[in-house]
Amino acid sequence: MKQVFEIKDKKVIQSVLDDAEYGTLALCTDGLPYSVPVNFVTVNDVVYFHGSHKGRKMSMIDQNPKVSFSVVENYSLIQSYFSSSDGLACPATQFFKSVIIDGEALVVEDAKEKAMALEALMQKLQPEGKYIPLSDEVYEKALKGTAVMKIVASGMKAKFKFGQHLNEERFEMILKHLEERGEVIDLETVALMKQMKNNI
Repeated sequence: MKQVFEIKDKKVIQSVLDDAEYGTLALCTDGLPYSVPVNFVTVNDVVYFHGSHKGRKMSMIDQNPKVSFSVVENYSLIQSYFSSSDGLACPATQFFKSVIIDGEALVVEDAKEKAMALEALMQKLQPEGKYIPLSDEVYEKALKGTAVMKIVASGMKAKFKFGQHLNEERFEMILKHLEERGEVIDLETVALMKQMKNNI
């Protein structure tokens, strides 16, 4: 990863994880990779997700708990002619934020930790509330029937690509094109481009 793209500020990384509704869990056993999207929440640097006690995901984790977990937040597509007038396709790209977490997936056995994780997930995905808290005894059977996993991280990397590496001419060309196109995501991208450029 180019150093100019790397993000190390934990608060900035956490904001990406908090905003993302799902991430992609990557598993591998017997040389065969498998990836699956999961809703998740992070609590004290631990990633929690849930699912069935049985199935391919759980079977693979049982065989090999080493996992990689990725989250991507897409921003504007950058057409090739947004930053170059040579007619080549090569400059076409997309700006984005991404976080990759490597670690070990463990089954959460403790009922209180399971309830805490699922409550945190509900607060993330349904912040308006309007449900009985997961600590209520009404969920006792449901908690037993639900598998909750946690990823204990061994490494984490974040990459934000917003044209920080470009020279001033190409950077300004992209700004101009995005402002002219003027979609909501383009204007958000413009703001982040300027912010990231100023932080270099």
